[in-house]
Amino acid sequence: MDNLLQILVVDDEPAIRQVLMGMLSRAGYAVEQAADGDDALELIEKGSFDLVLSDIKMPGMSGIELVRRVRALGLDTQFLMMTAFASMDTAIEAMRAGAYDYLIKPLRKEDVLRRLEQLGNVIRLQDENRTLRQIARASGKDFCPLGSPAMRRIERQIQKIAATDHTVLITGESGTGKSVHARSIHAASGRSSGLFVPVNCGSIPEQLLESEFFGHVKGAFTGADRIKKGLFVQADHGTLFLDEIGELPHHLQVKLLHVLEQHQVRPVGSEVFRKVDVRIVAATNKDLQGMVRDGTFREDLYFRLNVFNIHIPPLRERPQDLESLVDYFLSRNAAKFGDNVVFSLVAEARDAIMTYHWPGNTRELENALERASVLTEDGIIGLGDLPDVLAQFAPQTVVTDNNQQGSSQTLRERMQEIETQIMLEVINTCQGDRKQAAKILGIGLSSLYRKLELANVPKL
Repeated sequence: MDNLLQILVVDDEPAIRQVLMGMLSRAGYAVEQAADGDDALELIEKGSFDLVLSDIKMPGMSGIELVRRVRALGLDTQFLMMTAFASMDTAIEAMRAGAYDYLIKPLRKEDVLRRLEQLGNVIRLQDENRTLRQIARASGKDFCPLGSPAMRRIERQIQKIAATDHTVLITGESGTGKSVHARSIHAASGRSSGLFVPVNCGSIPEQLLESEFFGHVKGAFTGADRIKKGLFVQADHGTLFLDEIGELPHHLQVKLLHVLEQHQVRPVGSEVFRKVDVRIVAATNKDLQGMVRDGTFREDLYFRLNVFNIHIPPLRERPQDLESLVDYFLSRNAAKFGDNVVFSLVAEARDAIMTYHWPGNTRELENALERASVLTEDGIIGLGDLPDVLAQFAPQTVVTDNNQQGSSQTLRERMQEIETQIMLEVINTCQGDRKQAAKILGIGLSSLYRKLELANVPKL
């Protein structure tokens, strides 16, 4: 099976790196390699590794120094060290630097995989604890846990990135939830007690952008009859979310770069600079790299913003999330109408939703269900309550010619049969361990039990 952990192998001996890369790849891990501590640090700073398997004795930066440097950045990436020098002093030094454990060379495959499994359990437990805290913080707020592997990976990445203070660039199609993830970064960071200040760079008239960003003094221009604090000052000690950063005019790109480099702003009409402590999270649905090549976006600003990158895949590439989102939006809509209101979908309406490709992503789904919640008269949402574009995705009844009674099945019924067959095959492969089967299938354990119950599969 595929393992969600992202591992970096660091060793100055190419043969060892290749052996470990092959072993871990065959075990289902996503693996990259680095030949020394400097290259490893550059990769780790991108924030995408859960675990580093590193040699201790290397030319240049040692493995222990690598651990210290990563800890200084505020990253909680776990380290499993390798050494041919089995002295207690080396082990103690590695632990004090922040490593989880160490292995003695020559390495045995079973030892490596067993230790990685143990460390993987620790990492998953930490993720679960963070998620529980996030759920507690999000009580009564927008929060919908998603189960697809891609979104689970992003949630883990957000938790790692939030612990740092670097800039973040969130990319993805319109409607994928970039602003939601920006808020998640802020909420999980040390700046959560400060303000989260969102601004759409494409919605402010160009002539007012500089004043909105940096503020102005009284009399700075016609109509400036009072002092105005800019967005950077408002977000001091917090997070400034620059949505649609690709819409920022070139002259403002220069000024934004200056703020990122100097950590100070100057209001329009003033000669005095003010220090600001602001974290920047930017988002765009544009191809910024293409804009850099075209000369419409500054390359130096792009690299400043793209210290950490989070790419949110479109909804059509993660259909596992549809069911969770549908249930979440319906529950939230029902809460707006009163305590006793419950919304439900008829089978053909749910099938149409699950089959549609959702070019507007989560935002389009949210709007469609909000519309349906208003149009339905009895709380039961039918195909006619959904936007017309979904009608062509409704299931058609399929009739076989084997002359057997009950041979007519809807598309949903046939899909449920196939889904049930797949679930039972995975459960059998896992020797009846339904928790492990749910992990392989990429769904929650409660979802697996619910699907089996609907399919009339007896409980063990």
